[in-house]
Amino acid sequence: MRSPATQFVATGFVVGDGHDIITNAHALVDLDSEKQEALGILVPVGDTGFEFHPAVVASFDREHDLAHLVIAGKPLPALKLGDGSGVAEGMELAITGYPLGMVLGLHAATHRALLAAITPIVLPSANSGKLSAAAIMQLQRAPFLIYQLDATAFPGNSGSPVYDPASGLVHGIINMVFVKGLKETAITNPSGIAYAIPVKYARDLLQRKAPERK
Repeated sequence: MRSPATQFVATGFVVGDGHDIITNAHALVDLDSEKQEALGILVPVGDTGFEFHPAVVASFDREHDLAHLVIAGKPLPALKLGDGSGVAEGMELAITGYPLGMVLGLHAATHRALLAAITPIVLPSANSGKLSAAAIMQLQRAPFLIYQLDATAFPGNSGSPVYDPASGLVHGIINMVFVKGLKETAITNPSGIAYAIPVKYARDLLQRKAPERK
């Protein structure tokens, strides 16, 4: 009886045989079994409705902030993953997702994006006082490369596919937005800079053992 009955946490997209979902690991929340909370995928139907598909977590990749979910039942239309070839700075891409979640209704929005840079994931700190424990741990590992996009993404766009609008191939997954000042400014004063995880890490995640499908 909770209102709203459904809590939107992130965007995801379907791959493989139509039962596999890729999204961000950081977006998934702990569920309360006593309140009969369940993880699921919402799929728009018509202008105002949606279908709920129960989902289970097949695997996580915490380092690259990715999660692989699996749904049962009928397959959903799937996107094809690129192989990483041909991705270069200056490439014109697109993002489709749900900025601000269900605040704007369950209607996917598509935005243009330019691949501005291929850069290490570690962001520079202006001084030592701004170094966090997470940043220091990341510096101890060899940073992997991510895509810096000249595009505006919002909370709710996490997990959105970044793809070539001409071929439809997915080349990345929206991971985070560069925030100026406080977190709230991501909505009121967006930077127009977003970051995406290269799709090769999603490919690796999908190779891990998944639960049997019913």
